[in-house]
Amino acid sequence: MLFWPFFSSHTRAAVFASLIPGINIIRMLLMGLGIWKDDATVKSFSRNGDYRELLRGPFCYACSLTFSTLYWRTSPIAIASVCNMCAGDGVADMVGRKFGTRKLPYNKSKSYAGSIAMAAVGFVASLAFMLYFSFFGFIQESWTVVLGFLITSLTSALVESLPIHSVIDDNITVVLASVVVGELVF
Repeated sequence: MLFWPFFSSHTRAAVFASLIPGINIIRMLLMGLGIWKDDATVKSFSRNGDYRELLRGPFCYACSLTFSTLYWRTSPIAIASVCNMCAGDGVADMVGRKFGTRKLPYNKSKSYAGSIAMAAVGFVASLAFMLYFSFFGFIQESWTVVLGFLITSLTSALVESLPIHSVIDDNITVVLASVVVGELVF
């Protein structure tokens, strides 16, 4: 997202920009299927060192990021979906592991600390990118957009905390929640 302002204003620029994370879809498929061997990448993207793990979370992450890029730099939805998935969900995992002693009553693998961190960091990152894109004139900053980011971040954190990750990856549900709620509030 930091480099989105440097792409042209042509309508195909979003498609071109989405190719950058889109290449990772192909990488995750090739490595996850065992066709392309890269032990260092497998170790950095998997929790157990199993190359097949790349077909779950990392593959979904690359797909979601590619999809979000298509919304592009003039959309608060793109900002919210990327910031909630990348910044919010990433920090939630770290904070939850370190400080997550109090678990959520409906999902014992998630904590209050992680969920609060996700909502807070997703929201703050969204605000930062709103200001960044408004500097380039791509988005108009307003209190309505700020409120939309808050609602979207809270909803994304709630959806991420649901005990459904064995059915559908949170890298998909967080982005879907951001897009659906974003369509309603922006």
